[in-house]
Amino acid sequence: MATERLSAAQARRTALAAQGFTDRSPSGTPTMAHLKRVVGRTGLLQMDSVNIVARAHFMPIYSRLGPYDPDLLHRAAWQPVRGRRRLVESWAHEAALIPVEDWPLFRWRMDEFADGRYRHTREIMRRNRSLADDVRGVIEEIGAATPRTIEAELGIEREPGTAGSWWQRGEVKHLCEAMFAAGDLSAVRNGNFVRHYDLTDRVVGADVAAVRPDRAQAQRELIARAARSLGVATVTDLADYYRIKPADARPAVADLVEAGVLHEVTVDGWRDPAYLADGASMPRRIDTSAILSPFDPLVFFRPRAQRLFDFHYRIEIYVPEHKRVHGYYVLPYLLGTDLAARVDLKADRRSRTLLVLAAFGEPGHDRRVVAERLAADLRRFAGWLDLDDVTVGVKGDLARDLRAVMGC
Repeated sequence: MATERLSAAQARRTALAAQGFTDRSPSGTPTMAHLKRVVGRTGLLQMDSVNIVARAHFMPIYSRLGPYDPDLLHRAAWQPVRGRRRLVESWAHEAALIPVEDWPLFRWRMDEFADGRYRHTREIMRRNRSLADDVRGVIEEIGAATPRTIEAELGIEREPGTAGSWWQRGEVKHLCEAMFAAGDLSAVRNGNFVRHYDLTDRVVGADVAAVRPDRAQAQRELIARAARSLGVATVTDLADYYRIKPADARPAVADLVEAGVLHEVTVDGWRDPAYLADGASMPRRIDTSAILSPFDPLVFFRPRAQRLFDFHYRIEIYVPEHKRVHGYYVLPYLLGTDLAARVDLKADRRSRTLLVLAAFGEPGHDRRVVAERLAADLRRFAGWLDLDDVTVGVKGDLARDLRAVMGC
């Protein structure tokens, strides 16, 4: 039987549909049902603390639904109404929010992180198991708590010079992190993104916490979910989505092909074989636009973004300023089926202004058309951020057209 062949354009449309960019926009104010639909498409929301524009986990919902009340996400993950928590934090694709019912699928990873993710954390855990028991005892008694609160309950005082930064955490913080990674503790966040650790049973529910699927079975299910979220993907794409080792992903892919869940295809311009999710939609035309987070599932695996959209993308937060090409916090701009531009944005909350520090167009696109669509989306985005104005700087080959359209 001949292998199906997809054009690069078909692959892009399939990927965008799988990620929810062709779903019908809400006719009114987005609801919890709409949020659930988005997470059903993406499978996860990668978290990030940087708030130069908006924290990363809030952005994919906006990119797919438009302006929504961020309190929806707070209620889904951290402030559930009537005990109905829908999302929980886990090490999925880095730190991410996932559906609560998916939490057991990562038990194998928690087993691998039994004493913590990092060597230093593991060393602290191994020499402080009795303190870890005390930490758990405090949490059991007082409920969700920060490491500083736990230290106070235990009468622990940090050595001078160790208070404050993430990189100077006390041993209690490391122990909490180790127990979180191992699944012994879970966590919720407050409005300032501060993690409060709690007993796993109290966050995900004792029934969910008790489920322990077989490692291979769980990884196969995660690969299947990644395939649904990606639409069409290589083994490397599928493995990266939930950070599964390619050596573990390959047998899972083979099993899913045999079961008819995946179908091997070739995509024009792709070096490696690809796999099409059974039932994946391939719309004939896509007319959408969206400002994307750097950590949106559509682009968080940079090699896939390059292969799928011919879009070379890196986040330059950690690049020295004089070496940055596009800017500090650069967001891709989706127009139709293309990543047509990128903008370096900053929300100046004191002046209530969205600053467009730089704007760059991608080759092959009419800059005036891109600027007109982008201008409308920037105004809408600013409104969602509760900002009153948008100003555009002069940096970037799209800045002049964008300034002209916006009357800057």
